[in-house]
Amino acid sequence: MQAYHLTAPSIDSLSLVDLPTPRPGPGEVLVRLRAASLNYLDLAVARGEFGNRPDPYIPVADGAGDVAGVGPGVTRWQVGDRVVPGMMQAWHDGPIRAEYHEHLRGVTLPGSLAGFAVVSEASLVRIPDALSYREAATLPVAATTAWNAIVAANVHPGSTVVLLGTGGVSLFALQYAKAAGARVLVTSSSDAKLERARLLGADEIINYRTTPAWDDVVLEMTSGAGADLVLESVGAATFPRSLNAAALAGTVFVIGFVGGGQLDIPVAPIMLKTLSVVGNNTGSTADLERAVRAIAMNGLHPVIDEVFAFEDAAKAFRHLENAGHVGKIVIDIA
Repeated sequence: MQAYHLTAPSIDSLSLVDLPTPRPGPGEVLVRLRAASLNYLDLAVARGEFGNRPDPYIPVADGAGDVAGVGPGVTRWQVGDRVVPGMMQAWHDGPIRAEYHEHLRGVTLPGSLAGFAVVSEASLVRIPDALSYREAATLPVAATTAWNAIVAANVHPGSTVVLLGTGGVSLFALQYAKAAGARVLVTSSSDAKLERARLLGADEIINYRTTPAWDDVVLEMTSGAGADLVLESVGAATFPRSLNAAALAGTVFVIGFVGGGQLDIPVAPIMLKTLSVVGNNTGSTADLERAVRAIAMNGLHPVIDEVFAFEDAAKAFRHLENAGHVGKIVIDIA
């Protein structure tokens, strides 16, 4: 099979290689991958900024395809089933445990930039009929994370949600929140991206480049009440403003660190507002299954920014690195 290897902590080391097609063992499934999608995690891993990955390794956590073979003891899946594997292969349900971090697709395990992948039977979720392979490939990290944010904050009709940026997680959260009847405010430094968010259902948009004190604008737009959920996708650069923008008993759901990983924040707002600051590490297979079910039941479709051919995988990484995208970046495989 054809696959990509990263041989050093640099996108420039991405190279196309020929490898033997893997064989599934007991309880494992061979998936013919049809599409993959990129997350910031993939960029961080490729740069050597996250995890202790082996060299060489097959990158990219998220992918989708169909069952091409099953190992001994597999009962849930048959050849031809359309499936998407969860990123955390050993986390099937329940609270996270330390050992789950040893089994991460595209980090400690071979990822999705390959013709085939062997995955645990219990890590697979069926793709809804209405979704293409390209759309399904965007689900494991981004849709699961967004769904967990909505659940953590108990978003319901009348809730206010603030989303930082227009990446994949934010746009999944926008769709989930609107399906739940919430009011959604989106921030970005690009007017063009904000207009795209408005077309996707955003009720209010804020350009944080022209209006740096976006948290004050959130408070004004909510008559001082603040947001029930702030999806904190940036990190150190925005965290104090996220705390200020949050409502009493609100939730700041932490999913990213592109704006810095070391925090220097005031403690008082967390205490006085009784805020819930919730970390997230993607989610279990059960979380992914619930996220996919919500998409299917509400007729939602992932927002795809651009699709790249398999031979242009490096260009896809560069497109992510340039941060000009709205939604998900997808790579066709077969």
